[in-house]
Amino acid sequence: MRILVVLAVLALAGCSSWWPFGSSSGADRPRWPSDAVVYKCDAGKQLVVQYLDGGKSAMVYFPEREFRLDPIVAASGARYSNGRTTLFTQGDEATLDDAGQRTHADCKRVPK
Repeated sequence: MRILVVLAVLALAGCSSWWPFGSSSGADRPRWPSDAVVYKCDAGKQLVVQYLDGGKSAMVYFPEREFRLDPIVAASGARYSNGRTTLFTQGDEATLDDAGQRTHADCKRVPK
């Protein structure tokens, strides 16, 4: 009988998000969209960007916040800004400046 109870609990854990001892779903999964691009940057930082409508805007995702950036003129590559934060990308590289300070430097796209 005890084995049946254990098997039932294990079956529930595999079939649903309910699990009394923690779960690998929800909090452990990234909260950004699956089509977002992940960049690894200097100082162990990570930059997550989702390009919307074929690059007409970009969403930047951090654990504590997310924000949208609109395209601005760039001599080469692509540049997005909201007036305070600016994302510059060229090929598989990116940088992010916030309030005039470079917060994410030498970012390289992580292959999927």
